[in-house]
Amino acid sequence: MFLCKFAWNISNFMNNKVKGYFLGAISAATYGMNPLFTLPLYKDGMDADSVLFFRYLFAIPILAIMLKWRRRSFKIEGRQILPLLIMGILFAASSLTLYMSYNYMDAGIASTILFVYPVMVAAIMTIFFKEKLTIQTILCIVMALAGIALLYKGGDGASLSLVGTLLVLGSALAYAIYIVGINRVGLQNMATIKVTFYVLLFGWGLFAVRSLFFGDGILLPNSWYMWGSIISLALFPTAISLICTTTAIQEIGSTPTAILGVLEPATAIFFGITVFGEVLTPRDCVGLACIIASVCLVVAGGKNITYTLIRFRRMFPKIPIPRRGIKIVKRRRN
Repeated sequence: MFLCKFAWNISNFMNNKVKGYFLGAISAATYGMNPLFTLPLYKDGMDADSVLFFRYLFAIPILAIMLKWRRRSFKIEGRQILPLLIMGILFAASSLTLYMSYNYMDAGIASTILFVYPVMVAAIMTIFFKEKLTIQTILCIVMALAGIALLYKGGDGASLSLVGTLLVLGSALAYAIYIVGINRVGLQNMATIKVTFYVLLFGWGLFAVRSLFFGDGILLPNSWYMWGSIISLALFPTAISLICTTTAIQEIGSTPTAILGVLEPATAIFFGITVFGEVLTPRDCVGLACIIASVCLVVAGGKNITYTLIRFRRMFPKIPIPRRGIKIVKRRRN
């Protein structure tokens, strides 16, 4: 509840458009903090399954509080269970393969390659849902592939790990399928905060099963400040990011909010360099620029693609929320 009020209290200090851009930037930047809190946990001896087990576990009650605060019911219909389960597995698979890729490549590079998912969304909608294939979309796909190729073969002659590259591309593909699927599997009329709640709940179940029956069990953090990293993963890239995304969409629209997503890999790269000592070559920078430019172009180029990208991240429906000192009055029709 405090987080929800925080997003709206900012309106006391800035106008709607400025607030929208500010919150859109905060949303993308906090989502890019995944490596900042994940890599120390790896260093502490935890694996990807255990980190995600606790991240989802702590995020679920946060979303439950939001769901209750919005006066939404937890009840779901029987026919919605299977789609939610499939979406939960896809979402969890995307998280798992991304977190596993951090073991094979720099987190900033991995987060940037993951950022090609909007281009994959455009390709999926073109191939399977007869979205019009434009020259701009083709150009974006070519630019994204060129960017990945430049990153794969670094300027110092060293290549990225093939395993790591395939893992992060698999993460992007699973994420893209999830985004397209969430709009087409009979969940369109369900409040997105409820969808997200059950997606995380079913995803958490996947990590629990993997850790308990196919792994070494749940690995616990070894210190209190590592528990802080776990809580931060649930708070910043999850709750704060999604709340700010919602408010930004309502203030400035979906296209600018989606384009501001460029700050996601930029944030990961920033922390990778300043905190973890990662190094970027000039060739890496060109590859990163190609990927980021391709995503911005594909997002700006089609309303259907932009809506598909954003709709699944809407935590709340567009309900007018009265501000202090302002009354909402319904006009009578003549």
